Amino acid sequence: MDTTPNNSISTSSSLGLLAGKVAFITGAGRGIGAAAARLFAKEGARVLLAARTESQLKTVAEDIRAAGGVAEYAVCDLADAASVRAAVDRTVELYGQLDIAFNNGATLASPGPMDQVEEADFDHVYAVNLRGTWLAMVAEVAAIRATSITGAIVNNSSVGSLMGNAELAPYGAMKRAVNSLTESAAVTYGPEGIRVNAIAPGTTLTEMMYEWDDASPGMIERLAAQAPMRRAAHPDEVAQAAAWLLSDRSSYVTGTVLRVDGGLRA
Repeated sequence: MDTTPNNSISTSSSLGLLAGKVAFITGAGRGIGAAAARLFAKEGARVLLAARTESQLKTVAEDIRAAGGVAEYAVCDLADAASVRAAVDRTVELYGQLDIAFNNGATLASPGPMDQVEEADFDHVYAVNLRGTWLAMVAEVAAIRATSITGAIVNNSSVGSLMGNAELAPYGAMKRAVNSLTESAAVTYGPEGIRVNAIAPGTTLTEMMYEWDDASPGMIERLAAQAPMRRAAHPDEVAQAAAWLLSDRSSYVTGTVLRVDGGLRA
């Protein structure tokens, strides 16, 4: 089966990295997801933003429209299977297709040793970070198959999936499982032209990271000091990596977990 992309690099370069594509983004109300939504729209994609908080989604969508982009949103709880499927279906209803998806939404348990994590908190991290990502991927593959035939998916993992973490054991465990899902999906759907990759951000200045820093004062500074670049990433820097992996410029890249960590794991 010949699944060579129809859009040439020169065409996408002149029109925008994601020109002509429809993108679905979870966790799009803030942080990396919001940065990705703005970037993808700027690069020519029509975007559907999904997250739990409508006020945040509305703000990001309005920002995108004000800048000349195309954006709609759907309130979505990644822990609710019906909600996830409905959000993906809404993308197709509004735009007639789905080409690319960025599964970014995630949650944290309270930082601390794993024996102090409440069972309900562990279950919630599982439901959102792993089960929610799986649910989204299944719905996205079905939508891509039914409309655009070929496409690309990027899952937001974490550099924490690549090493032990004394404070975020459930988070790291679920993200490591996301890496496995990513690789399995790449092997499964690659023959039909659907690429699946992940990014593994390091310390990034998001609301979630600030919440961790509040619980463990000085955490951002300590983590940033460990990276060779001696700083934390801005959300847009991480979004740029996701955009490239979703674009036709990465047409022969699938099954990879791309570190965006300032060299932390070098």
